[in-house]
Parts: sequence; structure tokens; C-alpha cells
Amino acid sequence: MSRARDSILTAAKELFYAGGTRAVGVDAVIARSGVAKATLYNHFPTKDALIVAYLDGVDEVWRAELSAAAKAAGPDPADQLVGLFDALRTACRREGYRGCAFINTAAESAPGSPVHERTVRHKAEVRRWIRGLAADAGARDPDRLAQGLTLLLDGGLSAGALDADPAAADVAKEAARALVVSALA
Repeated sequence: MSRARDSILTAAKELFYAGGTRAVGVDAVIARSGVAKATLYNHFPTKDALIVAYLDGVDEVWRAELSAAAKAAGPDPADQLVGLFDALRTACRREGYRGCAFINTAAESAPGSPVHERTVRHKAEVRRWIRGLAADAGARDPDRLAQGLTLLLDGGLSAGALDADPAAADVAKEAARALVVSALA
């Protein structure tokens, strides 16, 4: 990745997460990144392309955090399904936490747009990964458990921002534990 592209994406990440993808214009990204307008458009022909690249970066980081939290819970897939909620706890305690970048962006984008489709794809990929863990754990209905856990995860991400209370992550983890136990019984 070129230094200019990296600077643009770093600026976009900071600005889009803090201010929203609609409210933050490309001129603000250009000013923060210190690149020329032509340079930005050379790397990202449209604002949507820039937003999708921003979301790609967030996706990579968030899924790595979820995976690391799951693995830290040990080798048992059932424990990993609960342990992944430790990533939620870490996220909700970050300075400047504003919730899930994908939920925030989805709320600002038109259904069917490339940006909205990227948010949908992220949520589907996370659910598919959780479904795999649920199947490995021996859940009676891995799809249903994955749906329930992703709903808890997204709810915890939202509550952490809306309530300004990182304890929402702990409540979500407790609920996840109950859901996993129930699905495996």
C-alpha cells in the first residue's frame, strides 16, 4: 500500500468513525491526510469506494479481535462462542467508542448501494464464522444459535454506545453463555 493511500485510509477511519460517513466529506479526509484531491481520487474514484475501503480495514481488525478472543477462551468451541464476547468488552471500553462501524454505516447508506452491501457482507461473514463454531460445538441448530449470538453481539455493540456503559458487554456475554448452554443441551 502506498504511503498516500495509507494516509487517506487512516484519516478516513478516524473521521468516518467519529463523525459518520455521510457527514464527513472528502475534503475533510483530504485535509486530514495531507494529500492532494487528485491523489485521493486516484486511489478512490468515488466516496463510496473510500467508504468501502474504510470498512474493509475495520472488518479485518474486528474479525481478528473476535477470533483472538475466541481462541483465548480455549480449544472448546462452546467456550469460544462465549469467549468471543470478550472482544466486545474491549471494544466498548475504547476511548471515543461510538458503536459498530458497520451498523453506523448501514444506517447512513441506501439499501443496495455498494456501501450498504459491504455492511451486509460483513455481518453475514461474522454470522457464518460463528455458525461454524456452533456446529463444531454440537449445537442442535447451528444457524439459529449463530443468529442469536450475532444479535447479542450487535446489541452489545449498540448498547455500549447508546448507554455509554461498557457493562453492556458483560450482560451480552452472560446472555451468550445461557444461549450456548441451552443450544447444546
